[in-house]
Amino acid sequence: MKTAIVTDSTADIPEVLTQALQIHVVPNLIVMNGQSYEDGKGLTREDFYRFLPTSKNPPTTSAAPFGKYRQVYQKLIEQGIQHIISIHAPSQLSGIFNAACTAAQEFGEHIQVIDSGQITLGLGFQVLAAAEAVANGASLKTITEIINDVRKRVRVVALLDTLEYVRRSGRVSWARARLGNFLQIKPVVELNEGNVFSLGESRTRNKGIRRLMELLIKQGNLERLAILHTNAEQDARQFLTEFTSTVSTEPMIVNVTTVIGTHVGPNGLGFAAVTK
Repeated sequence: MKTAIVTDSTADIPEVLTQALQIHVVPNLIVMNGQSYEDGKGLTREDFYRFLPTSKNPPTTSAAPFGKYRQVYQKLIEQGIQHIISIHAPSQLSGIFNAACTAAQEFGEHIQVIDSGQITLGLGFQVLAAAEAVANGASLKTITEIINDVRKRVRVVALLDTLEYVRRSGRVSWARARLGNFLQIKPVVELNEGNVFSLGESRTRNKGIRRLMELLIKQGNLERLAILHTNAEQDARQFLTEFTSTVSTEPMIVNVTTVIGTHVGPNGLGFAAVTK
């Protein structure tokens, strides 16, 4: 049975890997200063993060319409694909999952839509594992088991440079966000099963980065690792240099997609890790 893997652009998988593993990525949408962009087209991540602090109006984001998913699914089926596994960002945080589900209804049992519970490489690592299993000829049952296994072992943690952008997104209360900005607090947060949890706060960036490193080291030896940042590449590279545990596959450094960065803000630093 021919199987294809579909995801959305919040997965943050480098293009070289999506092409090599034939992963089909549906871009989400971002509106900045009145101009609408498909994620990854017409607006680079570097430019976005440079413009973000001075943008007159906060950018807005949205899922691709369900018709876009329908087009992707239809094209794959016309090409002889018999089953599609479509893996996406959590339904609690975005309309992406619902858009994919709406489009999939037309195709019945040909399409399985999965809520990954994660974003960026927390989602991306599930997608990569699924695509590798497809390439190795695994059965649908085995592919689903692999996705679930990675989901249980993946962890996404981030140090935010400011609470301002989280305040804009509504992820924390207005009072807490204002207090955080006033005190220059650097929050450490974790995403788990579509929920954002606080892991504490630091008064300085250096202390926050040390806390982030402590959390990563506690994961032990890793199967996969990505250092995530929002236009803080120098910090990301230095962070990876100082990490001493072993990783089975080559670690990635990823400048996080604009659709996620809208709610994180510039100078964020974090990791997505899959434990062995």
